[in-house]
Amino acid sequence: MWTQLRTLSKENAEGVAQHLVMVAVRLAENELDGALAHAETAVRRAGRVPAAREALGVVAYRLGDFARALAEFRTVRRISGSAHLLPLMVDSERGLGRLDRALELAGSPDAKRLEPSEQAELTIVVAGVRRDLGQFDAAILGLERAAYGPPRPWSARIYYAYADALVAKGDLEAARRWFAMASAMDSELETDAAERLDELDGVTIIESDAGADASTDPDTDPT
Repeated sequence: MWTQLRTLSKENAEGVAQHLVMVAVRLAENELDGALAHAETAVRRAGRVPAAREALGVVAYRLGDFARALAEFRTVRRISGSAHLLPLMVDSERGLGRLDRALELAGSPDAKRLEPSEQAELTIVVAGVRRDLGQFDAAILGLERAAYGPPRPWSARIYYAYADALVAKGDLEAARRWFAMASAMDSELETDAAERLDELDGVTIIESDAGADASTDPDTDPT
């Protein structure tokens, strides 16, 4: 990020950097309106800085404003030459209901330039597009290739997507195995694999009512 900000004055670079940090903080807190305000300010102050445009695109994506997200991601690709946002671009096309365009973009030459972790994300997104098209076998096949490979830092997400696709097809026994693997690999709790596993096992979690009236407790002395 700092390399990109070198084109700005020192004062402006520091201000933009602070806004970009706050975008990350607000996103982590799921305060999307606050994240949007910081991202828009960063773009107003540094519209030619890829990191600023990417931040705005990510916030728009999280808000479900896929048209705006896609426009920002395209701008990042144009001014930076990087294809790393391709999975989000494909998913934005999916969000807009343009499934054929999503698959076309996923098969573009830029896809071959992605890092392995980005390739994994693209695989997950494409599987979702295939499911939207009713192509469940194709979705499963695409994820299967990645799922049966050597474990990687992103394997939990691949396993989860594969299990979810198996559920959609009705293969609950196989889905359970892959949700269990996803849960075991998901040390960062990026997925709800453990909860999905409980659902398949018929486990119901009942949260206690900490605020219940003490008078309902038979062991509580009302005096």
